Amino acid sequence: MLVVIADDEPDVVYHLKGIVEELGLTAVGCTDGDALMQTLARDTCDLLMLDWNMPGKDGVEVLKWMQEALPERPPVLMITNRSAKKDIIEALNAGAADYICKPEDRAVIAARISAMFRRGAIGSSFDPEATYGIYRLNRIEQTARVGGQTITLTAKEFDLADLFFRNMNRTLSRDFIMETIWRTTADLATRTLDMHISRVRSKLKLQPENGFRIFTVFGYGYRLETVAKAI
Repeated sequence: MLVVIADDEPDVVYHLKGIVEELGLTAVGCTDGDALMQTLARDTCDLLMLDWNMPGKDGVEVLKWMQEALPERPPVLMITNRSAKKDIIEALNAGAADYICKPEDRAVIAARISAMFRRGAIGSSFDPEATYGIYRLNRIEQTARVGGQTITLTAKEFDLADLFFRNMNRTLSRDFIMETIWRTTADLATRTLDMHISRVRSKLKLQPENGFRIFTVFGYGYRLETVAKAI
């Protein structure tokens, strides 16, 4: 899980990163709105912690840009020193999922992040075995079955298939996939990603007649989407 933290004060970014990482999540920081938009356009993130007052685009401007520009928008936890009711209303109406007025206790911030996970705003709980149509994935044994037939996958192929099924109908950036599966975003590894996706698509027969397909979002990444079968 990737959390992007946007605040114009590096000390605040450092403080919030510590809270996020204590929850077992990965965090990256941005200190201005323009750099933040570049990060969001390039990478898939699971939560954005957003300050209002930043150089370049401010927080609300970023929220409005996200509504127009991003094919998949992460939930946003606004965390700012602006406490007027009109500001809170404006941010929530612009797309923020929650709002924290600074300064706030470390434990409260952690609890608010955890609450977003519990109510399903981010990710999903771990299930050792999951079924998606004719597909069954066993995450303990790392095995896959298609219509009752066991399919042999390498560890990376299984992790990639599991990542797609966990994020059904969500566009995943290439960098997000590389960071999650290979722990790198190096350009030299992009052919490796394409090769693995091709193998997963072929081995699992991810085709419309089986209810799913891996769709390429050119210039961005990939999406596993459900396909309604023709009657």
